[in-house]
Amino acid sequence: MSDGTQHGERPGRHGEKSAVVVGGGLAGITAALSLADAGVRVTLLEGRPRLGGLAFSFQRDGLTVDNGQHVYLRCCTAYRWFLDRIDGAELAPVQARLDVPVVDVAKPAGRRLGRLRRDALPVPLHLGRSLATYPHLSLAERARVGRAALALKALDLADPALDAQDFGSWLAAHGQSERAVEALWDLVGVATLNAVAGDSSLGLAAMVFKTGLLSDPGAADIGWARVPLGELHDTLARKALDSAGVRTEVRTRVTSIQHNENGRWTVQVPGETLDVDTVVLAVAQREAHDLLPEGALDAPERLLEIGTAPILNVHVVYDRKVLSTPFLAALGSPVQWVFDRTEASGLGGDGQYLALSQSAAHDEIDEPVAALRERYLPELERLLPRARGAGVRDFFVTRERTATFAPTPGVGRLRPGARTRIPGLYLAGSWTATGWPATMESAVRSGVGAAGAALGALGRPRHHLFDVEEAA
Repeated sequence: MSDGTQHGERPGRHGEKSAVVVGGGLAGITAALSLADAGVRVTLLEGRPRLGGLAFSFQRDGLTVDNGQHVYLRCCTAYRWFLDRIDGAELAPVQARLDVPVVDVAKPAGRRLGRLRRDALPVPLHLGRSLATYPHLSLAERARVGRAALALKALDLADPALDAQDFGSWLAAHGQSERAVEALWDLVGVATLNAVAGDSSLGLAAMVFKTGLLSDPGAADIGWARVPLGELHDTLARKALDSAGVRTEVRTRVTSIQHNENGRWTVQVPGETLDVDTVVLAVAQREAHDLLPEGALDAPERLLEIGTAPILNVHVVYDRKVLSTPFLAALGSPVQWVFDRTEASGLGGDGQYLALSQSAAHDEIDEPVAALRERYLPELERLLPRARGAGVRDFFVTRERTATFAPTPGVGRLRPGARTRIPGLYLAGSWTATGWPATMESAVRSGVGAAGAALGALGRPRHHLFDVEEAA
C-alpha cells in the first residue's frame, strides 16, 4: 500500500484529525468527501478493485456495461448533491417532466400504450389528467386510486406503527383491486422498493409515494446516467476524492477494528495498521456486523435480521433499433422495465443495446442463462414489434443476489442510526436508518449523516454538509 509510515500514521499538522472510512460505495465516498472537506485526513478502504459499490460498470466484447440500470428522481436531493460534488450532474440529467410509457401486452392493440406523466399543476392535480386517461385501469379503479392517494398523503411518516403493516393489505383495505396494484402501485413500488406491495413495509412505501408523487409536482421526474455508472461512481468519484486529499486504497480488506484505551482507533489491513481518531463503517450490514467491536450496538444481531432482496438484469444487443424511447414499463409480461443503453455502452453502428431491470427477482435470480433467454426474447418480441425478426448479437445476464435490503414490515426497528455506543465509530449504508428504501439516495444520505455525527464529535465544522433534514 502506498504512502504509509509506521502504523499507517502519516505525519500531520498539530491538531489534525484523522479518519478511516471502510467501504467505497456511495455511502463511503460521501462520508470520505464530507470529512475531508472539513479538514479531516481521510483514508478510504475498499475491498473491490473499484469504487461505486453495487452501481458499477465492466467491459464485455468492446461494450461498457452497467451491472444494472440505476435511476433516481428529482426528489433525490442528496444524490443530486453528490453528482454536483463529483462534477457529474450534466452526465446524469433529469427528464424535463415525468413521462413513462407503459405498454400492456395483454391488451388489444388499441389499448396497449398508456402513459404516466405530469402536468405543470400543483399537487395532486399534476397527475390528474394522466390518471383520468390511464387506459390500463377502469374508470372505477382510477377513481379509487385517487381516493387511496389522498389517504396515503394523510399518513404520518413519523408514526412507527406504519412500519409494522404491509402495503398490500393497506391498499386492499383502501379499495385497490389486484389490477390497480399491478398496473400502478407495483409498477412504481417494485422498482423503488425492490418488493411487491404485500412484502413491503407500509412506512417505506408511504415514504416513496408521498415524497415522489405527492410532495412537489416535479418530484418524480426521472434521472439516469447517460454515461456508464463507472464513469460517475468510480472515475469522477476518485478524482473528487484525490482533489479533497483523501487517500484511497482499493483491493484492501479490513480484517479488524479496535477501540484503544486512549480513545483512538486501530484499523488493521494486510500489511498495515492505521491509527486514527474516528472510523466510519460503510459496508453491507452483514460485513458491518462481523467488523463491529463488542459493545458497539445494543443488539448487533439485529443487523443479521435485515433481509436482502435480489435484482436480475437481462442484457440484449440487437442488430437494429427496436425501441424508440429511452425506456418503458411493461404490464402483462415478466418484463418490468426496459432501458436503451446503446449510447452509454459505446455500441456503434445500427444495433441497439437494451437492459431489462427485473426487481424482486427471487424466483429467477439463479435460473440458467439459457432458460432466461428462452423466456425473455419472446417477451421482448411481444412488447416491441420491431424486435420480431431482429438478430440477437448478444444475450447475457448480471445478478445481484443481495442488491438491496428487503423492505419487509418491521425492518424499520432493525435499521441502526449513524452513531454507535462507542465514541468515534459510525455506520453508513443504504440499510441504516435514513427513512428511505435501499436507493442511491439512501446511501448518500447515510454518508452525510455519519460524517456529520463524526465531525460534531471531532469539533470540526459541518456547515458545508448537505442538509439532509432541510431537504426532507
